[in-house]
Amino acid sequence: MRKERFFYNEKTLRFEKIETSFRTRIFRFFVFTIGILLLGSLIGYTFDQCLPSPALEAQKRQLEQYKVQNLSMGTQLDKMGKVLENIQERDANVYRVTFGMEPIDNDVWNGGIGGAPRYNHLSNFNDPENLLLTTQQRADKLKRQLALQSESLDILEAEAEKKEEKLASIPAIKPIREDKLKRSIRALSGFGMRLHPIFKRKRMHAGLDFTCPKGTPIQATGGGKVIKVLRKRTGYGTHVIIDHGYGYQSLYAHMASVSVKKGDKVKRGQQIGTVGNTGTSTAPHLHYEVRLNGEKVNPINYCMDGLSAEEYQELVNAAEKVNQSFD
Repeated sequence: MRKERFFYNEKTLRFEKIETSFRTRIFRFFVFTIGILLLGSLIGYTFDQCLPSPALEAQKRQLEQYKVQNLSMGTQLDKMGKVLENIQERDANVYRVTFGMEPIDNDVWNGGIGGAPRYNHLSNFNDPENLLLTTQQRADKLKRQLALQSESLDILEAEAEKKEEKLASIPAIKPIREDKLKRSIRALSGFGMRLHPIFKRKRMHAGLDFTCPKGTPIQATGGGKVIKVLRKRTGYGTHVIIDHGYGYQSLYAHMASVSVKKGDKVKRGQQIGTVGNTGTSTAPHLHYEVRLNGEKVNPINYCMDGLSAEEYQELVNAAEKVNQSFD
């Protein structure tokens, strides 16, 4: 039974009953209901925080594991990135310098891989610290740099093969074996203006004359292809021309015999004939020339094999003497 409430009316000098309107009762009901709901929510939140449910507890553990795994992955990415940076540094400062190539442009190496739309799919995850986004960006950058470095190594490998072929082809040894050549080199006639032995006037001598006994083996000074085998009574006499590629050719003149024919491929050090005294020649010797892009150049720069620094300087000094040539 609800208690009745009264108030004292001073005008009528009587106690009168307090009547509560319907609107007031409705308002009080809603206030009471809302209060109960708020109190229930507060109690539920407090229990969730202080006494989380097993499912929420499992989610929290998974989140912590995810963070640990993400940090571990980040550490691994850092290590791989440092190794790749070391390889890229050697690529730029050693390998490419060796082959005369420009390093990979720094803007290309550190460039991005697209804007925000590329990572829109990660927005579906509850990741307030952006761990997924950061790790994915680092992994994508590393993947891109690995592709660049792989492509660079392919280019360097191809360039190395070209260099190896070129180094094996360019004239680089003396045309006469060292055990047959006079090491004193006292009778060497070099590149430049020399007195012609027959015409007795100075003429351009475009090669090196190596004095050797008749029949001394002559060797190819670099790998290449025989493009001429000619036999003449004057001039170079019996002579061979080898095309080494890369603009280089070598000529071997006044030969007694030839052991190769036009079209043959030869290797450096391979015997191509013997020393003779054919053509316009005054004594058995080998006249040797090197041509670069069609121009005759000083062969002394291509005869360094088997000589010490002192012996090579002796060779240079002998070649520079203004003496009489043998052809």
